[in-house]
Amino acid sequence: MIDLQDSRDEIDKVDKEIVRLFEHRMRLAKDVAEYKIQTGKKVYDKEREEAKIASLKALAGNDFNRHGIEELFIQIMSMSRKMQYSLINEKDMGIPFEEIDALPVDSATKVVWFGVEGSYTEQAFKEYFGEEVRAFNAATFKEVMEKVKDGSADYGVLPIENTSTGGITDIYDLLIEYDNSIMGEHILKVNHVLLGLPKAELKDITKVYSHPQGILQCNKFLESNPQIKPVEYESTSGGAKKVYMDGDITQAAIAGKQTAEIYGLKILKDNINHECNNSTRFIIIGKNKKYKRAAKKVSICFELPHESGSLYNMLSHFIYNNLNMTKIESRPLEGKTFEYRFFVDFEGNLKDAGVRNALYGIKEEAIMLKILGNY
Repeated sequence: MIDLQDSRDEIDKVDKEIVRLFEHRMRLAKDVAEYKIQTGKKVYDKEREEAKIASLKALAGNDFNRHGIEELFIQIMSMSRKMQYSLINEKDMGIPFEEIDALPVDSATKVVWFGVEGSYTEQAFKEYFGEEVRAFNAATFKEVMEKVKDGSADYGVLPIENTSTGGITDIYDLLIEYDNSIMGEHILKVNHVLLGLPKAELKDITKVYSHPQGILQCNKFLESNPQIKPVEYESTSGGAKKVYMDGDITQAAIAGKQTAEIYGLKILKDNINHECNNSTRFIIIGKNKKYKRAAKKVSICFELPHESGSLYNMLSHFIYNNLNMTKIESRPLEGKTFEYRFFVDFEGNLKDAGVRNALYGIKEEAIMLKILGNY
């Protein structure tokens, strides 16, 4: 009969030997890293690692152990790479961002915001920048990006995420298309109301205009009032302006209370969003690659090889460097079937050693890495 305690004692001995050998292997990996740094060789050699794992799997006696050996050495090699990345001199990190004390803002600063007068984005812009800057609006997300890119505006304000409907996919795509950077953020509590003409009543309404996000955030109200047909519009405030301009008593808009005052509309129903803590996160974008000294959040995106374990390997860089990831979003890659670009927010500052190590590791192993901003 097997003696359980004897088996456990033997396992303890084996585990201690594994630890000793692991530390010895990491010391050897450090020597290899020094050589690679001196010669300019890349840390990550995918073909060599795959060949090495194949040869080690062949030493195992059965399929179960072969699979285990593969998993074990994938992790060991991953840890070895992370240690080697940490030895790369800081000047070689290639992070093209400049640290500043604060965003330069004065009475000559030009800010472009999305939507028309009375929009939530206008409210967010005013809360973030105040009333002293020179501001103007743009009809589309893309136009905001364009105005910042061509220098017509120093900063742009765009919505990127809502607590009840998630990320705004168009914004993520534009962050890739344009080389503008995220330089700040502002969170605004959003309470939608149903707006109609002064003589309208709820029973009169058959059509409601709003931005797609506004419609989604009020879908339970619309489900309970099936006689009202939702129509997507360029913005919530734009929908309110249309109701005012058309003068049709059967039309309404989903927008903010401040919009009612601007266009002389009547609040037919208050707080119609189904999430009571409904909030939208807005980003402040700029053309320059700069970040505030006190910045606490980093946004990046990366593309991965379409193979098993590639996303796990990327996310392991955050775990290894003790970084708290706060959001991950995926967007399909154009022209590729079921392949994705990932957007990640995590806590940290670009001058932190752990952040730099993680970014360098991802840069080495991903197909593409773009730092979207530190704010």
